[in-house]
Amino acid sequence: MNIEEYFARISYNESHKDADLQTLTGIFQHHIQAIPFENLSMHCGETIELDLQSTYNKIVRKKRGGWCLESNHLLFWALQELGYDICILGGNSYEPAKAAYTAEINHILLKVVIKGNSYIVDAGFGGAYQAWQPLMLISGKDQPQMPGIFRFMEDNGTWYFEKVKRKHYIPEQSVPFTDTPELGNIRKIYTFTLEPRHINDFQELNTYLQVSPDNILQKKSICSLQTAEGLYGLVGWTFTEMKYNYMEDMDLVQITTLTDEEVEKALKDKFNIVLENKLVP
Repeated sequence: MNIEEYFARISYNESHKDADLQTLTGIFQHHIQAIPFENLSMHCGETIELDLQSTYNKIVRKKRGGWCLESNHLLFWALQELGYDICILGGNSYEPAKAAYTAEINHILLKVVIKGNSYIVDAGFGGAYQAWQPLMLISGKDQPQMPGIFRFMEDNGTWYFEKVKRKHYIPEQSVPFTDTPELGNIRKIYTFTLEPRHINDFQELNTYLQVSPDNILQKKSICSLQTAEGLYGLVGWTFTEMKYNYMEDMDLVQITTLTDEEVEKALKDKFNIVLENKLVP
């Protein structure tokens, strides 16, 4: 593995001699716009191995994406190589359908300390809840970014991560939009504590997510990628293109249903992914 090959994969060619916030932000933005959040391996008969070399080969050499365990693990390696003070944390994601956080840790995120300030860096949430910049770890402060306003709330050592939702403008309303409606405009994302973790703490989770029939990643084939203006999302046969802040406090959402052939084409054209095995959306 080498850092220059990773930089080529994410098209990053700026200076990286200082492990500072500006460099971190640049690398992070290139990472989320080059590496899709995707679980396609599960839907084309491949096993996801949670070790760094396998992840590196898959994402950097085969130009695939990965889910949080893979994408954030690769980013952790890259930032550590560059000399950042970084550690892995575990999160419990919010399930809107159950209006509750998961009982078990099911998400991985990173904490980076620069000049005494802590930042949360998470390249593995995907979709509309993917932050575009490192977030200062500070409770109760609104942190506006292109995707919306993010915020952390801390209570007795537990941190809550949330986003202020914007309205969606869907032209022609051709397809119903199936985001679970919630009261108010706050979308809870996940909770976490600052207890440092090791990647091996997530091995059981990595196995569980691939065999448990009742988790969302088993039920749906998912691929999403952040773009310069918003994001592309492909869930099953449904392709969504989102443009952030298209109008005042409103995101433009365009939804198309694809055929099997179009799914393959969309993966190549929009996500730069060519699969080795047949995808069953």
